[in-house]
Amino acid sequence: MSGAEEVRENTALPGERPGGGSPLAEFTTLRLGGPATGLVVATSDDALIDAVRAADGNGHRLLVLGGGSNLVVADEGFDGHAVRIATKGREYDNVGDGIVQLTAEAGEDWDDVVADSVEQGLGGLECLSGIPGLAGATPVQNVGAYGVEVSELLVSVDLLDRATGRVRTVRAADLGLTYRNSVLKHSEAAVVLRARFQLHDSGLSAPIRYAELARTLEVEPGERVDAAKARQAVLELRRGKGMVLDPADHDTWSAGSFFTNPIIAEAELPDVIARIAAQVGADQRIPQYPAAGGGKLSAAWLIERAGFAKGHPGPGGRVALSSKHTLALTNRGRATTADLLGLAREVRDGVRSAFGVTLVPEPVMVDCEV
Repeated sequence: MSGAEEVRENTALPGERPGGGSPLAEFTTLRLGGPATGLVVATSDDALIDAVRAADGNGHRLLVLGGGSNLVVADEGFDGHAVRIATKGREYDNVGDGIVQLTAEAGEDWDDVVADSVEQGLGGLECLSGIPGLAGATPVQNVGAYGVEVSELLVSVDLLDRATGRVRTVRAADLGLTYRNSVLKHSEAAVVLRARFQLHDSGLSAPIRYAELARTLEVEPGERVDAAKARQAVLELRRGKGMVLDPADHDTWSAGSFFTNPIIAEAELPDVIARIAAQVGADQRIPQYPAAGGGKLSAAWLIERAGFAKGHPGPGGRVALSSKHTLALTNRGRATTADLLGLAREVRDGVRSAFGVTLVPEPVMVDCEV
């Protein structure tokens, strides 16, 4: 298969879990998860398409791996074939009126894409600096940080439609992009091959909307700054929260923010706020933000107020909340996926018991659940 590396093929009887070989933990930022039946690394479009078509044609379950920054894989592994996307390439097209379209292959490291766009004097992506993973994953979960979401910049994606085996271009408007979600998430219908983003050549950032970032940059919300300056500020903030990968720092052995910020329906919001206020005290400000159909609360704030401090340990101390950010569940070096899920359930149930709000995991669960 041109452009592909057959990493390993483990044997397993139909219906059995695979055994032997290197685990998928090697390919996730949590460093957790058992082996797949087989694993292919695809370095070209043709190899990726061939691998997906072959798995589908043979009736094999398929796990498509990117940077592994948003995956929680079962200790038993994945009873099927895994294909890791490793395609490379970036192109810039000047489309006029100060607009430049960036096309990034799905296997490009996302932060490398952001860094390169800033170095090219382009603005738009800088607030998404330091996010681990690959470019092809960003539309799937509508990646966002510091007041900017991919949905604001995405033009289109090229998808391999697994039902037809054909490649088609889909506009961003047709991807159902909402808060940390899209029609592609939790779906096996298609594989992202590349994504296109609309940037501007002013060298200035997107308007700085996030209060913490505005304070760091010493500007008023809504102002624009040099894109490179905004990128450095974002990276500093993320490092302070353990959200920039560092093999020596167990606080970064995570899947980033484990729970999404809960969105409460407008009709339910007053009662929820009243219950929270009754628990934390009426004098405490409850962080809430506008959201479609209601209001968005801070998951990290709720977790802390429910009694889970930074560094809160899970089973045997093998997992813990990050010592820098309560929203990250971390592997302290000897953990299992079962340990991580146990801590996730403890936090979820604690927040629900205290405030009546159910937190929803952000990562994709592979043959496991919270």
